[in-house]
Amino acid sequence: MACNNTQAPPKMREPIVIATPYDSPSISNSGDKGSADEILSLAKEKTTDDLLAAFRSESTAAAKYAAFSKRADKDGYHQVALLFKAASTTEIIHASNHNAVLDESGVKVAPVNPEYTVKTTRENLQEAIKCERYEASTMYPELLKDAEESGSQLAVLSLTYALKVEKKYQRLYENALIATDNLRTKELASEYYICPTCGNTFEVKPSQRCGVCMTDSGKFIKIIGL
Repeated sequence: MACNNTQAPPKMREPIVIATPYDSPSISNSGDKGSADEILSLAKEKTTDDLLAAFRSESTAAAKYAAFSKRADKDGYHQVALLFKAASTTEIIHASNHNAVLDESGVKVAPVNPEYTVKTTRENLQEAIKCERYEASTMYPELLKDAEESGSQLAVLSLTYALKVEKKYQRLYENALIATDNLRTKELASEYYICPTCGNTFEVKPSQRCGVCMTDSGKFIKIIGL
């Protein structure tokens, strides 16, 4: 997922600490679980809000990277265009996963009207690196902590998939920027293989299964030039 460069990223909230009978004398003495139930309910509500924000961000990223891909291809950076094309496909998978978790809990998402700015290919790579770094180091770890506190295993799974893959895209974008600066973009990958379950991305097709979700590599999506 990549952050929207025209809108502020979702604001991280302070984690909710769920009380246990050992932490709360009032609960352990009276047997009243109302407070604990209320805290858990708030944690679940928070995770729903987190997933909605993540869905909007992933949906925007998918459209943005598709536009970045077209700009890179126009600029003659065909391998960079291919990377952005793969990233757009991955963001669609992440958005779909978040949407599925929300749908499972009865929450319907509204259509996203993505807003972003397309600049030069080099600037677009810098934007992508900044967003992936933020999401891999800050955003997704905090959302994942919220999901763990809420007890939503499906949310934990969806957010874990996204977190692990965002880390990989940060490295791919950093390598692409170096190649662009050194006029060596033709040495970048000429095809990518994407796991349809978690979005994990490979420059060479793995022999058997995805290392994140164990999906058979025979089901992978192959991304080739525009």
